[in-house]
Amino acid sequence: MAKVSISLDAELVVEVMVLAGVGSPQDAIEAVVRDYIARGHRTEARTELKDEALRELDAKPQEPQG
Repeated sequence: MAKVSISLDAELVVEVMVLAGVGSPQDAIEAVVRDYIARGHRTEARTELKDEALRELDAKPQEPQG
């Protein structure tokens, strides 16, 4: 896998390390990024299920009103 080097504020990285309970800056930032991506996938899955349910309701023939 390709690697990317970035610069971050040291205080920000230390705070992430403390919150994540990780001793390595690289591991701490990687954990945060992986969590962010996983959260995005979970959100997509939830909204996709909701959208499918709404499409099924719209697809059903409706009884005439009036």
